[in-house]
Amino acid sequence: MGLLAVRKGTRFSPQGPAGERESGRAPGFENLPAIVAAAASLRAVRDGAAAEAVRLRALVDRIRSVVAERVPDVEVVGDPVRRLPHLVTFSCLYVDGETLLHELDRREFSVSSGSSCTSSTLTPSHVLKAMGVLSEGNVRVSLPPGTAVADVDRFLEVLPGVVAEVRERLGAPVPAPPSPGPADSLVVDALGRRCPIPVIELAKVIGEVAVGATVTVLADDEAARLDIPAWCEMRGQEYVGEEPADRGSAYVVRRLS
Repeated sequence: MGLLAVRKGTRFSPQGPAGERESGRAPGFENLPAIVAAAASLRAVRDGAAAEAVRLRALVDRIRSVVAERVPDVEVVGDPVRRLPHLVTFSCLYVDGETLLHELDRREFSVSSGSSCTSSTLTPSHVLKAMGVLSEGNVRVSLPPGTAVADVDRFLEVLPGVVAEVRERLGAPVPAPPSPGPADSLVVDALGRRCPIPVIELAKVIGEVAVGATVTVLADDEAARLDIPAWCEMRGQEYVGEEPADRGSAYVVRRLS
């Protein structure tokens, strides 16, 4: 059983035999029992959805807070209040999104990366670009109706180790105390390497230049245009801008701390 709502003024051609009733849109007499049942079903679904939304919102709140506590160098994306109740997105520095998804899938968690409207493409998400957040290392978690608390707890237990494993595999920088950085400027050649590698290489050398000096990253991966400014925002460094290069682009970053 289903319902079809046709907006007034919209052209509509019935798919089956037409009768004299309902302006020729449906044959025979109105099925009153089905109409009443459909209304009752819609009411039940609506009421149940409202209650489930409250429950899922609480689970998403838990994910937002625990991920920020347990995973270093992570940015939870989106407004904490004005959002859909079942969705949460966060971006992890120094992580390749697809690799992270595969590792989580091996542990029986099906999540996505980027925005849903660009999930079938390999181009950086224009939604994440507009938000000014990392396009690589992005994880989008959608909780379906009926998601168990135990499943969320297990996800939160597994995630930190998976992120650490992927970072180690990609050669992510190990946190170190700031150095004086005698160099006036450095150039990082990341041409031909996909994100997050340009960001990882930038993070490795930023401490080698003096405060106020610059690091120029040469990269031809489109995602670098989003991820390098986002990294600067997360790490408290200044993104000077993008300059043309013989190949790809040159992204200039000034060390502030």
